[in-house]
Amino acid sequence: MHVAAVKTIDTFHKTRLGYLVFGLVELGLAYIFASLAINSGDLWQWVLAIILFVGFLQNFVRMAVHKK
Repeated sequence: MHVAAVKTIDTFHKTRLGYLVFGLVELGLAYIFASLAINSGDLWQWVLAIILFVGFLQNFVRMAVHKK
């Protein structure tokens, strides 16, 4: 990616809507990996699901306390 595109994504991510979008994407991915982990029992899928869920929580908290 170009530097300008990365800056644009970073600028969007630091908005309230950006926190919501990134948080929902992380929550969806966490759900997928947790479902896969339940089905297969692989430890790496559990770890990835937990990491993504923590990312969702961080984005949710940032969205809740974000000032305009």
